[in-house]
Amino acid sequence: MEDLPEVLLAEIVQRITRTSDLNSLSLVSKSLCEVEANQRAAIRLGCSLFSATETLSSLCSRFSNLSKMEINYTGETLSFFSYIDDSGLSCLANCKKLMSLTLNSVPSITSRGLLSVAIGCNSLSALHLIDCKKISSGEWLEYLGWNGSLEELVVRNCNRIRQPDLLKFGPGWMKLWKFEFESKVEIDDMLGFNDPLYDVHNPSACDFLCDNLKDLRLVHIQARSELRLCLLLEKCKALEKLCLKYVVSLTDNDMIALSHSCNNLKSISLWLMPPQYVADDNDFLYIPSVTDHSLQVLALGCPMLQSVELTFHEGTFYLPDIGLTLECVRILIQSCQILVLVLNGADFFDDEGMMVLSSSPFLETLELAVNDQVTDAGMHSIARTPCLRSLTLRLCSQVTDAGLTELVHSQKLDSLTIEGCACISPQVAQGAARSVHYSLESASRSRLSRI
Repeated sequence: MEDLPEVLLAEIVQRITRTSDLNSLSLVSKSLCEVEANQRAAIRLGCSLFSATETLSSLCSRFSNLSKMEINYTGETLSFFSYIDDSGLSCLANCKKLMSLTLNSVPSITSRGLLSVAIGCNSLSALHLIDCKKISSGEWLEYLGWNGSLEELVVRNCNRIRQPDLLKFGPGWMKLWKFEFESKVEIDDMLGFNDPLYDVHNPSACDFLCDNLKDLRLVHIQARSELRLCLLLEKCKALEKLCLKYVVSLTDNDMIALSHSCNNLKSISLWLMPPQYVADDNDFLYIPSVTDHSLQVLALGCPMLQSVELTFHEGTFYLPDIGLTLECVRILIQSCQILVLVLNGADFFDDEGMMVLSSSPFLETLELAVNDQVTDAGMHSIARTPCLRSLTLRLCSQVTDAGLTELVHSQKLDSLTIEGCACISPQVAQGAARSVHYSLESASRSRLSRI
């Protein structure tokens, strides 16, 4: 083994994908140990890592060609556990080829440790920060904005990094192609949320370029703040994928800005807040966040749109006016080549809506959740959809075995998922598609009320 050329050894190592096998292989000989260390491109560290700082230093020294690292302490609760701290994280500065770093639930890391990585890892192009309580915005964000090469930035539930702080990223926005920002806040708190830093007299606060941004995901944010949504969307000329999840103060104007600028948009996911209401002569006047007009301008301005998700918060159920009607679905189907449609908690969607979808020449995937308006008649209609291959029904209380008979007869479905639909039996479901997932339980309703 020691006499084999290094090129051949490297070829052998590259064909081994399991981490446990690679670890065992490195114990066989010194040559294989060195080759395996040089070939290792990715590593994931978690709760089994004791003496964390020392171990990380040793790993960075051995695997000098690492390009991807994830440090994940999710679920760790032991107070005596030795977490990686700033001094340990600074060891990553020796990994000059590091391109992707994920820090998930690492409580001891601060902005100081992150700055050392930003300075030392000049090739860093993807940074994911998730549930990191001590990291705040600071020099690391400014440094990466002015000197870094980040193309992908994800910030989720990092309480000390606030929405206005993102402006510090400056020219770094021009390099990004993917950006996610999620604020950890309960939905009930958001209903009365008002950003004290919002300046209505400063419309140019979002004055930066993001022409290369293709993937944007914003969760639990305030649309009317320094990072104003409509101004941001106006600059995202290359945007292809957008997810807006419970965005406070989202309006039709934001959707209009999106339709005017993002002609390349292919996928949109809207998780809509409950309509705000005001008292009017001892009555309640509901003001929905977006209306059919939003979807109409979106369908006309974004002809490449292929995937649409509309999810309504549980607080929307049974309100007299939620802003969207069946007309918005009709507009989308008629104006765009919609391949994927997800409707979650959309009480306006009924058997007539299923008939509308049956005329769609492109629809391949339909997911319907938390719906008591669609009945067996609607299922008979959807069975006639020409290209439908995947169907998901979650908590659809009015659909029974009789509604699946047409699907059973057509044998057109490749995939069928049934969850929490008590009137559908597993025996009938099994015959309706090549691949079937059946469960009497579903987390859809609890998920909607919790987020």
